[in-house]
Amino acid sequence: MPKKQKSESKEDKNKIKSLLPVPSTSLERYLIEITNYPVQSRKEEYELAMKYRETGDLEAARKLITSNLRFVIKIANEYRNYDLNPMDIIQEGNIGLMQAVKRFDPTKGYRLITYAVWWIRAYVQNYIIRTWSLVKVGTTQSQRKLFYKLRSTKQKMNLIDERLSPEDYKSLAKELGVKEQAAVSMDKRMATRDLSLDAQIDNETSHMDFLVDEAADQEQVLSKAQESEALKSGLEVALEELKDREKYILENRVLSQKPKTLEELGSELNISRERVRQIESAALKKVRSVLKKRGVSE
Repeated sequence: MPKKQKSESKEDKNKIKSLLPVPSTSLERYLIEITNYPVQSRKEEYELAMKYRETGDLEAARKLITSNLRFVIKIANEYRNYDLNPMDIIQEGNIGLMQAVKRFDPTKGYRLITYAVWWIRAYVQNYIIRTWSLVKVGTTQSQRKLFYKLRSTKQKMNLIDERLSPEDYKSLAKELGVKEQAAVSMDKRMATRDLSLDAQIDNETSHMDFLVDEAADQEQVLSKAQESEALKSGLEVALEELKDREKYILENRVLSQKPKTLEELGSELNISRERVRQIESAALKKVRSVLKKRGVSE
C-alpha cells in the first residue's frame, strides 16, 4: 500500500510539471534543471567533503557543487543591475563555487556555502570588471570596492537615472566615504561602456557601417604601384649612366638597407670622406636629372 501512495505522489508531480509553462530561455531552463539537485544536510555534506578531501573522489565533488548551485543564483541576482547576461554571471559564480569545493576544509565546522560565498563573489566581480571595459575600471582594491558600492549607493539616494550635479557628487562622496574626485571619476568610467561595432542600429545598419575606412582605394593603390614601377625602371636607367665609382657609392650609401658611412667608403676607395660626399652629391644630381627627363617623381 505505501508503494502505491509513493507512485501516486510521483504521478501527481509529473502532472504538475506538465501544467507548468515550457521554459523559453536558457536561464529558465537552467533554473528548472538545478531544482533536481537536492540540498545536502550538514552530515551528508561533511561526509562528501571529507571523501573528496581524502580520496579526490570526483563524484563527491560533483554532488557538493550541484547541491549548492541554487545559492550561486541568489548571489548572482545581486549583480543583475549591471546589464550583463545573467547566465554569464551565473557561470562565473559556478567557477567560484568549484574553486571553493577544491579548498574547502570540512573539519573547520562551517558549511560549504559559508566558505564558498567569498569565492563566488570574487569570480563574479572579476568577470564584471573584465567585461565592463577593455580599459581597466578598477586597478586598486579601493577602486574595485568603489566600483561595486557606487551603483547601489546611487540607487539608495535615487540618483541612478539622473545627471548628477556638483552637489550630488559631494553628497555621494560623503555617503561612500571617498574623495569627491574619486566618485566623479568612477561614475564617468562606469557610464562609458565598450560598444560592439556589430551592434545593430536598425534592421539594416550596424555601427560598422559608419566606420570610416582610411585605407587607400583601388585607384590609389594602382596609381601608387605604377609610380613605384616607373621609379624603379628610371632608377635602373640612371644607374647605368653613372661611372663605376659613383654607382658603387650610391648603391652603398642610398640604396642599401645597411648604408655604409663616408669614412668606410673612403677607406675602401682610398679617398677622403669629403671626396666620397662630393661624389655622392654629384651622382644624385645625375640620377635626378635622368628621372626628371623620364617624367618620374622621386
